Amino acid sequence: MRKDEIIWSERKRLWCGLPWTFTKFSMSENRLFVETGLLSLKEYEVRLYRVVNVALKRSLLQRLFGLGTVHIDSNDKDLGCFDIKNIRNAEEVKELISEAVEKERERNRVSSREYMHSSYADDDDDYDEEYHG
Repeated sequence: MRKDEIIWSERKRLWCGLPWTFTKFSMSENRLFVETGLLSLKEYEVRLYRVVNVALKRSLLQRLFGLGTVHIDSNDKDLGCFDIKNIRNAEEVKELISEAVEKERERNRVSSREYMHSSYADDDDDYDEEYHG
C-alpha cells in the first residue's frame, strides 16, 4: 500500500473521542485496510467489490462525542463482517465507502445477488429494531 493511494484514513478512538488506540483504518480506490497492534502488527484488507452492505450505527454516547461505527458486511474470508468503530464523520465515511464500493463493482463487473427472503422474514419487527432502529 502506497501512501499516495490512500483516499481516507482514520484511527479508532476511545468512547470519549481520543485517538489512543492501536487500530487504524484506511481506504484506497479499490481496497479497505484494517491495521491493528502495537508491537505485533496485523494488517487486513478487503477488496471493495467484495463488500455487500454498509451500515451506520451510533449509540447515544457516540453521538454525544461526534463518533459513529460503520458496519461492513463482506464476502472476504479473513475479515468477513466487521466494524469500523468510533470514528469521526461516520456518516461521510459510510457514504464514501458506499460510493467507492459501487464504483469498484461496476469497474469489475461484479453484481450482488440480493435475497428477498432473509432469516428475519418470520419476525420483521426484530429485523427492523436490530438493523434499522
